[in-house]
Amino acid sequence: MNDAAPSERYRQGMITRRAVLGDRHVDRAQSATTDFDRPFQELITETAWGNVWSRPTWTKRERSMVTIALLAALGHDEEVAMHVRATANTGASRDDIGEALLHVAIYAGVPAANRAIKIAKQVFEQMDAEQAV
Repeated sequence: MNDAAPSERYRQGMITRRAVLGDRHVDRAQSATTDFDRPFQELITETAWGNVWSRPTWTKRERSMVTIALLAALGHDEEVAMHVRATANTGASRDDIGEALLHVAIYAGVPAANRAIKIAKQVFEQMDAEQAV
């Protein structure tokens, strides 16, 4: 954060963000941060990760499934891929993702689910290939 010390919410957000997305992803995002997007990075770390993802009411697995369904319904392909990859850290299984995307098909439309399923399959292939190395 700029000149001020990071807030407690920001510190918790960074812990949660790293737990869900992994150090490699967060380090990459941090190193690419510029003065232009620093306020945005601080906002998402503090609010999305520090406020919402850090709440104790739902597990990371549950939040992961809901997040994937919402992102798929809204057509946010890059974010769908990122959160499908993050399931390696959240405990959401491939079956969980499949169930979430069935809900997307019914409540947000078959084309949205079809696109997200294609993305999830590509991410799974990449993850499997990385594990095979």
